[in-house]
Amino acid sequence: MQAITRVAELRHALAEARKEGKRVGLVPTMGYLHEGHLALVQASRTRSDITVLSIFVNPTQFGPNEDLSTYPRDFIRDEQLCRNAGVAILFAPDAREVYPTTFETFVEPGDLAMPLCGAYRPGHFRGVATVVCKLFNMVQPDLAFFGQKDFQQCAVVRRMTVDLDLPVNIVTIPTVREPDGLAMSSRNRYLSEEGRRRAVTISRGLLAAADKFRSGERDVEKLIAIAKEQLNRVDRVQYLELVDAHTLKAAESPLQRPAALCAAAYVGSTRLIDNVILSLPTPDGKRSLGD
Repeated sequence: MQAITRVAELRHALAEARKEGKRVGLVPTMGYLHEGHLALVQASRTRSDITVLSIFVNPTQFGPNEDLSTYPRDFIRDEQLCRNAGVAILFAPDAREVYPTTFETFVEPGDLAMPLCGAYRPGHFRGVATVVCKLFNMVQPDLAFFGQKDFQQCAVVRRMTVDLDLPVNIVTIPTVREPDGLAMSSRNRYLSEEGRRRAVTISRGLLAAADKFRSGERDVEKLIAIAKEQLNRVDRVQYLELVDAHTLKAAESPLQRPAALCAAAYVGSTRLIDNVILSLPTPDGKRSLGD
Protein backbone atom coordinates (compact mmCIF):
# COMPACT_ATOMS: atom_id res chain seq x y z
CA MET A 1 0.00 0.00 0.00
CA GLN A 2 1.16 3.51 -0.83
CA ALA A 3 0.52 6.34 1.62
CA ILE A 4 0.35 9.61 -0.30
CA THR A 5 -0.18 13.20 0.82
CA ARG A 6 0.25 15.23 -2.37
CA VAL A 7 -2.10 15.46 -5.37
CA ALA A 8 0.74 15.36 -7.90
CA GLU A 9 2.12 12.17 -6.34
CA LEU A 10 -1.37 10.64 -6.32
CA ARG A 11 -1.89 11.31 -10.01
CA HIS A 12 1.53 9.89 -10.83
CA ALA A 13 0.76 6.74 -8.83
CA LEU A 14 -2.50 6.22 -10.71
CA ALA A 15 -1.19 7.06 -14.19
CA GLU A 16 0.07 3.57 -15.01
CA ALA A 17 -3.16 1.96 -13.85
CA ARG A 18 -5.13 4.28 -16.12
CA LYS A 19 -2.95 3.37 -19.09
CA GLU A 20 -3.77 -0.28 -18.42
CA GLY A 21 -7.49 0.50 -18.29
CA LYS A 22 -7.88 -0.45 -14.64
CA ARG A 23 -10.98 0.67 -12.73
CA VAL A 24 -10.33 2.96 -9.78
CA GLY A 25 -12.59 2.99 -6.74
CA LEU A 26 -12.59 5.81 -4.19
CA VAL A 27 -13.68 5.55 -0.56
CA PRO A 28 -13.79 9.11 0.87
CA THR A 29 -13.53 9.24 4.69
CA MET A 30 -12.61 11.56 7.54
CA GLY A 31 -10.64 8.79 9.21
CA TYR A 32 -10.98 7.02 12.55
CA LEU A 33 -12.06 4.04 10.51
CA HIS A 34 -14.60 1.43 11.61
CA GLU A 35 -16.33 -1.60 10.09
CA GLY A 36 -18.65 0.65 8.10
CA HIS A 37 -15.68 2.16 6.27
CA LEU A 38 -14.15 -1.28 5.76
CA ALA A 39 -17.40 -2.48 4.18
CA LEU A 40 -16.98 0.32 1.65
CA VAL A 41 -13.43 -0.83 0.99
CA GLN A 42 -14.63 -4.39 0.46
CA ALA A 43 -17.30 -3.18 -1.98
CA SER A 44 -14.68 -1.17 -3.85
CA ARG A 45 -12.28 -4.10 -4.04
CA THR A 46 -15.08 -6.25 -5.44
CA ARG A 47 -15.96 -3.76 -8.17
CA SER A 48 -12.64 -2.01 -8.82
CA ASP A 49 -9.07 -2.97 -9.68
CA ILE A 50 -7.52 -0.32 -7.44
CA THR A 51 -9.02 1.10 -4.25
CA VAL A 52 -8.05 4.57 -3.05
CA LEU A 53 -9.16 5.50 0.47
CA SER A 54 -8.91 9.16 1.40
CA ILE A 55 -8.62 10.51 4.92
CA PHE A 56 -9.31 14.20 5.28
CA VAL A 57 -11.13 15.92 8.14
CA ASN A 58 -12.73 18.59 6.00
CA PRO A 59 -12.85 21.95 7.81
CA THR A 60 -15.36 23.53 5.43
CA GLN A 61 -18.18 21.17 6.47
CA PHE A 62 -17.92 22.01 10.19
CA GLY A 63 -19.80 24.92 11.74
CA PRO A 64 -18.15 27.34 14.22
CA ASN A 65 -19.45 25.48 17.29
CA GLU A 66 -18.98 21.94 15.99
CA ASP A 67 -16.32 19.33 16.73
CA LEU A 68 -13.63 20.00 14.11
CA SER A 69 -10.83 20.34 16.68
CA THR A 70 -11.90 17.26 18.65
CA TYR A 71 -13.00 15.00 15.80
CA PRO A 72 -11.37 11.60 16.48
CA ARG A 73 -8.09 11.02 14.69
CA ASP A 74 -5.68 8.08 14.76
CA PHE A 75 -3.71 7.90 11.54
CA ILE A 76 -1.40 5.06 12.57
CA ARG A 77 -4.39 2.87 13.45
CA ASP A 78 -6.19 3.86 10.22
CA GLU A 79 -3.10 3.13 8.14
CA GLN A 80 -2.83 -0.39 9.52
CA LEU A 81 -6.55 -1.04 8.97
CA CYS A 82 -6.15 0.07 5.35
CA ARG A 83 -3.20 -2.25 4.82
CA ASN A 84 -5.12 -5.17 6.30
CA ALA A 85 -8.20 -4.39 4.19
CA GLY A 86 -6.32 -4.33 0.88
CA VAL A 87 -6.38 -0.60 0.13
CA ALA A 88 -3.95 0.16 -2.69
CA ILE A 89 -3.49 3.88 -2.01
CA LEU A 90 -4.13 5.77 1.20
CA PHE A 91 -4.48 9.44 0.29
CA ALA A 92 -4.18 11.72 3.33
CA PRO A 93 -3.63 15.33 2.27
CA ASP A 94 -3.37 18.18 4.76
CA ALA A 95 -5.65 21.21 4.69
CA ARG A 96 -3.18 23.33 2.71
CA GLU A 97 -3.05 20.72 -0.06
CA VAL A 98 -6.84 20.74 -0.41
CA TYR A 99 -7.45 24.42 0.35
CA PRO A 100 -4.39 26.52 -0.56
CA THR A 101 -4.31 30.12 0.60
CA THR A 102 -5.64 31.30 -2.77
CA PHE A 103 -8.69 28.99 -2.66
CA GLU A 104 -12.04 30.77 -3.19
CA THR A 105 -14.31 28.51 -5.29
CA PHE A 106 -17.07 26.42 -3.69
CA VAL A 107 -19.78 24.07 -4.95
CA GLU A 108 -23.22 25.30 -3.84
CA PRO A 109 -25.79 22.46 -3.68
CA GLY A 110 -29.49 23.11 -4.17
CA ASP A 111 -32.76 21.95 -2.61
CA LEU A 112 -31.49 18.53 -1.52
CA ALA A 113 -29.17 20.27 0.93
CA MET A 114 -31.92 22.34 2.56
CA PRO A 115 -33.94 19.94 4.80
CA LEU A 116 -32.84 17.51 7.54
CA CYS A 117 -29.19 18.13 8.47
CA GLY A 118 -29.04 21.10 6.12
CA ALA A 119 -31.67 22.95 8.16
CA TYR A 120 -29.51 22.72 11.31
CA ARG A 121 -25.99 22.88 9.87
CA PRO A 122 -25.82 25.93 7.56
CA GLY A 123 -23.05 25.55 4.99
CA HIS A 124 -22.39 21.91 5.86
CA PHE A 125 -23.33 20.48 2.48
CA ARG A 126 -21.55 23.32 0.69
CA GLY A 127 -18.39 22.03 2.35
CA VAL A 128 -19.25 18.41 1.62
CA ALA A 129 -20.02 19.03 -2.06
CA THR A 130 -16.87 21.09 -2.50
CA VAL A 131 -14.47 18.60 -0.93
CA VAL A 132 -16.06 15.60 -2.69
CA CYS A 133 -15.87 17.41 -6.02
CA LYS A 134 -12.21 18.16 -5.36
CA LEU A 135 -11.51 14.55 -4.39
CA PHE A 136 -13.21 13.36 -7.57
CA ASN A 137 -10.97 15.65 -9.59
CA MET A 138 -7.86 14.63 -7.65
CA VAL A 139 -8.44 10.87 -7.83
CA GLN A 140 -10.57 10.71 -11.01
CA PRO A 141 -12.24 7.48 -9.86
CA ASP A 142 -14.57 5.35 -11.91
CA LEU A 143 -16.63 4.57 -8.81
CA ALA A 144 -17.04 6.23 -5.41
CA PHE A 145 -18.45 4.44 -2.38
CA PHE A 146 -20.59 6.01 0.35
CA GLY A 147 -22.56 4.64 3.29
CA GLN A 148 -26.34 4.89 3.55
CA LYS A 149 -26.03 6.20 7.11
CA ASP A 150 -25.22 9.55 5.51
CA PHE A 151 -28.35 9.37 3.38
CA GLN A 152 -28.67 13.09 2.66
CA GLN A 153 -24.98 13.36 1.84
CA CYS A 154 -25.39 10.54 -0.69
CA ALA A 155 -28.32 12.38 -2.29
CA VAL A 156 -26.39 15.66 -2.50
CA VAL A 157 -23.28 14.00 -3.93
CA ARG A 158 -25.27 12.02 -6.47
CA ARG A 159 -27.09 15.16 -7.66
CA MET A 160 -23.82 17.11 -7.85
CA THR A 161 -22.24 14.32 -9.89
CA VAL A 162 -25.10 14.38 -12.39
CA ASP A 163 -25.44 18.17 -12.54
CA LEU A 164 -21.71 18.77 -13.06
CA ASP A 165 -21.30 15.87 -15.53
CA LEU A 166 -18.67 14.17 -13.38
CA PRO A 167 -17.78 10.74 -14.83
CA VAL A 168 -18.12 8.91 -11.51
CA ASN A 169 -20.57 6.15 -10.61
CA ILE A 170 -21.87 6.67 -7.04
CA VAL A 171 -22.36 3.43 -5.11
CA THR A 172 -24.30 3.45 -1.84
CA ILE A 173 -23.66 0.65 0.68
CA PRO A 174 -26.21 -0.27 3.39
CA THR A 175 -25.58 1.06 6.89
CA VAL A 176 -23.33 -1.19 8.96
CA ARG A 177 -24.63 -1.60 12.51
CA GLU A 178 -23.37 -2.81 15.84
CA PRO A 179 -24.93 -6.10 17.06
CA ASP A 180 -27.53 -4.10 19.03
CA GLY A 181 -28.46 -2.03 15.97
CA LEU A 182 -26.57 1.22 16.62
CA ALA A 183 -25.28 2.63 13.34
CA MET A 184 -21.49 2.60 13.24
CA SER A 185 -19.99 6.08 13.40
CA SER A 186 -16.64 7.57 14.29
CA ARG A 187 -18.48 9.79 16.76
CA ASN A 188 -19.67 6.76 18.75
CA ARG A 189 -16.36 6.93 20.59
CA TYR A 190 -17.59 10.11 22.30
CA LEU A 191 -20.29 8.12 24.10
CA SER A 192 -19.95 6.93 27.66
CA GLU A 193 -21.05 3.40 28.49
CA GLU A 194 -24.37 4.77 29.77
CA GLY A 195 -24.71 7.07 26.75
CA ARG A 196 -24.05 4.15 24.44
CA ARG A 197 -27.02 2.30 25.96
CA ARG A 198 -29.24 5.34 25.41
CA ALA A 199 -28.01 5.97 21.87
CA VAL A 200 -29.26 2.61 20.65
CA THR A 201 -32.86 3.82 21.07
CA ILE A 202 -32.37 5.85 17.86
CA SER A 203 -31.97 2.76 15.72
CA ARG A 204 -34.60 0.88 17.70
CA GLY A 205 -37.16 3.54 16.88
CA LEU A 206 -36.32 3.61 13.19
CA LEU A 207 -36.26 -0.16 12.90
CA ALA A 208 -39.56 -0.48 14.78
CA ALA A 209 -41.18 1.86 12.25
CA ALA A 210 -39.61 -0.12 9.40
CA ASP A 211 -41.10 -3.32 10.83
CA LYS A 212 -44.56 -1.71 10.89
CA PHE A 213 -44.06 -0.53 7.33
CA ARG A 214 -43.21 -4.05 6.21
CA SER A 215 -46.38 -5.20 7.98
CA GLY A 216 -48.42 -2.85 5.82
CA GLU A 217 -48.54 0.48 7.67
CA ARG A 218 -48.45 3.37 5.16
CA ASP A 219 -49.59 6.34 7.26
CA VAL A 220 -46.74 8.84 7.60
CA GLU A 221 -47.73 10.24 11.00
CA LYS A 222 -48.22 6.79 12.49
CA LEU A 223 -44.83 5.61 11.29
CA ILE A 224 -43.15 8.70 12.74
CA ALA A 225 -45.03 8.21 16.03
CA ILE A 226 -43.86 4.59 16.26
CA ALA A 227 -40.24 5.69 15.87
CA LYS A 228 -40.62 8.62 18.27
CA GLU A 229 -42.01 6.37 20.99
CA GLN A 230 -38.67 4.57 21.18
CA LEU A 231 -36.53 7.71 21.19
CA ASN A 232 -37.24 8.37 24.85
CA ARG A 233 -33.75 8.07 26.29
CA VAL A 234 -31.83 10.51 24.13
CA ASP A 235 -31.29 14.03 25.45
CA ARG A 236 -32.76 15.77 22.43
CA VAL A 237 -34.28 14.76 19.11
CA GLN A 238 -33.17 17.37 16.59
CA TYR A 239 -35.35 15.97 13.82
CA LEU A 240 -37.33 12.84 13.02
CA GLU A 241 -38.76 13.09 9.52
CA LEU A 242 -40.15 10.80 6.86
CA VAL A 243 -39.14 12.11 3.45
CA ASP A 244 -39.41 11.11 -0.18
CA ALA A 245 -36.26 9.11 -0.93
CA HIS A 246 -35.58 11.03 -4.15
CA THR A 247 -36.57 14.63 -3.41
CA LEU A 248 -36.14 14.67 0.40
CA LYS A 249 -39.44 16.56 0.62
CA ALA A 250 -41.92 15.55 3.32
CA ALA A 251 -43.55 12.23 2.40
CA GLU A 252 -47.31 12.15 1.89
CA SER A 253 -49.81 9.63 3.26
CA PRO A 254 -50.38 6.97 2.27
CA LEU A 255 -46.84 6.17 1.21
CA GLN A 256 -46.75 5.28 -2.46
CA ARG A 257 -43.12 6.12 -3.25
CA PRO A 258 -39.82 5.00 -1.72
CA ALA A 259 -39.20 6.98 1.46
CA ALA A 260 -36.52 7.47 4.10
CA LEU A 261 -37.18 7.83 7.81
CA CYS A 262 -34.34 10.01 9.06
CA ALA A 263 -33.31 11.05 12.56
CA ALA A 264 -30.73 13.23 14.26
CA ALA A 265 -30.49 13.18 18.03
CA TYR A 266 -28.16 14.20 20.83
CA VAL A 267 -26.85 11.94 23.56
CA GLY A 268 -25.06 14.35 25.83
CA SER A 269 -23.15 16.63 23.46
CA THR A 270 -22.78 13.92 20.80
CA ARG A 271 -24.91 14.33 17.71
CA LEU A 272 -25.83 11.08 15.96
CA ILE A 273 -27.71 10.49 12.71
CA ASP A 274 -29.41 7.41 11.32
CA ASN A 275 -32.07 6.41 8.80
CA VAL A 276 -33.98 3.51 7.33
CA ILE A 277 -35.21 3.17 3.77
CA LEU A 278 -38.85 2.20 3.36
CA SER A 279 -38.92 0.37 0.04
CA LEU A 280 -42.18 -0.40 -1.73
CA PRO A 281 -42.87 -3.80 -3.33
CA THR A 282 -42.83 -3.84 -7.12
CA PRO A 283 -45.03 -6.09 -9.32
CA ASP A 284 -42.24 -8.67 -9.60
CA GLY A 285 -42.11 -9.01 -5.81
CA LYS A 286 -38.84 -7.09 -5.41
CA ARG A 287 -38.56 -3.75 -3.66
CA SER A 288 -37.77 -0.40 -5.22
CA LEU A 289 -35.00 1.38 -3.37
CA GLY A 290 -34.70 5.02 -2.59
CA ASP A 291 -31.29 5.36 -4.22
